[in-house]
Amino acid sequence: MKPRKILIALGGSIIVPEPGKINTRFLKKFRKLIIRFIKKNFQFIIVVGGGKICRVYQKAAGQITSIPNEDKDWLGIHATRLNAHFVRTIFRKEAYPVVLDNPQKQIKNNWQILIAAGWKPGWSTDYISVLLAKRFKVKEIIDAGNIPFVYNKDFKKHKNTFPIKELFWKDYRKLIGNRWISGMGVPIDPIAAKLAQQLQIKAFIVDGTNLKNLENLISGKKFKGTIID
Repeated sequence: MKPRKILIALGGSIIVPEPGKINTRFLKKFRKLIIRFIKKNFQFIIVVGGGKICRVYQKAAGQITSIPNEDKDWLGIHATRLNAHFVRTIFRKEAYPVVLDNPQKQIKNNWQILIAAGWKPGWSTDYISVLLAKRFKVKEIIDAGNIPFVYNKDFKKHKNTFPIKELFWKDYRKLIGNRWISGMGVPIDPIAAKLAQQLQIKAFIVDGTNLKNLENLISGKKFKGTIID
């Protein structure tokens, strides 16, 4: 029986909620959850984001001198790679020994967990998630970040927002626009959303810190979050 592949885009802001502070309590529980599913014949592709530490570097650089978007993206990419290497380290026995810093990098087939990071300027790790979903024939992406639902507008900046529990890609793309901006606070960036729509890949937006909810989703049970189809 072939293992069931699960692709999780793990938000960097969950791993490093603020500079100098790593969420070890969450990561211990996350590690146990993933290993438990591996024993049930699951395989995991975990794409790690840059999160707040990425934005700290981008903001600091901009305060010192004028920084082009490409350099902002490179700061973000290297933040994802540091976070990804950290996650690979805590899964040292189970994870493939090399972080995928290129979604096309050749690998051997004997893996239980693949850890991936950012690649090129112009898109976020969301786009990497979609590329890897295509490569490994995964039809669903779990976006486990610090945004529990898709909202009608940015709930961190506006009042009177409400969650949307299910919507089509075309409607999601109308909400977020078509332009990629480095560090933009949306669950899935516009470039990734466009490709996911073309490939007919479904996305689940959930609060990554709610591990019981994540467990329910992986198990095919009822969960709290948004489905984009």
